[in-house]
Amino acid sequence: MKLGYSMFSFSEKADLNNIFSQISKMNYDGVEPVLSEDGYLNPKMAKSEVLEIKKIADANGLEIPSVGVWSLWDNNPVSNDISIRKRAEDIIERQLEFASILGANTILVIPGYTQCDFAKNPEKVPYDAAYDRAYELFSKLEKKAGEYKVSIGIENVWNKFLLSSLEIKKFLEDINSEYVGAYFDIGNVMYIGDPSDYIRILGKYIKKIHVCDYRVNQSGLGAFVDIFAGDVDFIEVMKAIKSIAYNDYLTLEMLPNYSRFPELSICSNKPAMDKLKALYDAI
Repeated sequence: MKLGYSMFSFSEKADLNNIFSQISKMNYDGVEPVLSEDGYLNPKMAKSEVLEIKKIADANGLEIPSVGVWSLWDNNPVSNDISIRKRAEDIIERQLEFASILGANTILVIPGYTQCDFAKNPEKVPYDAAYDRAYELFSKLEKKAGEYKVSIGIENVWNKFLLSSLEIKKFLEDINSEYVGAYFDIGNVMYIGDPSDYIRILGKYIKKIHVCDYRVNQSGLGAFVDIFAGDVDFIEVMKAIKSIAYNDYLTLEMLPNYSRFPELSICSNKPAMDKLKALYDAI
């Protein structure tokens, strides 16, 4: 089991030398960069520029196991607008390419949304149409993923789409590719279900795991809190993770709006992350 830190915790303009150094000093094993339109990792970059990010990670003794993406909220993969769907496809292809350059074996992808409050210009998409469009897109992209030997991990997010564990599993079964699986977020699922159930049901389809905690008696993004400060039953979660023989990265994600000084969570949450690893080892 390895511990990672996600750059979703910082802005797209983050100083990688500074942040990677702090992550390294706290003895994390890896870091997850995030693709955005104009940030430190963006689709306009040349291979040599992407490799500079890998050099910074290498210099700090950090692996890059996965690459996230911000810009699919504003480029909905299941949009009613075919031009937006094509833009989303292009973004994911670029993400796969960059992941390969960085040495990552997984990308985190938003599978699309039917309704959303996070996008600049949100739209409402019929659920059945969203499902068909997502199936068509990821059936196509799995071939590109195979070429790069990088898996696509579909994350459970607040997108009002692919909500239940059984629905996600059926979707992945229908795609039927070793290169399309789930990027499971523990805290994200708390408002609708038990993360332990999701983990056991999704099983072999889980490519990577995001770690966050959530208080169910609150609401919105403010309900996400430090690890062990919320309502996630991490003992049961770690039992579930062990039961499916998952032994890959647990990557901490703390979104930047949770604190005026988001870099502090690198230090404050590390003892909790170490405890999760200890729980896993003790099972």
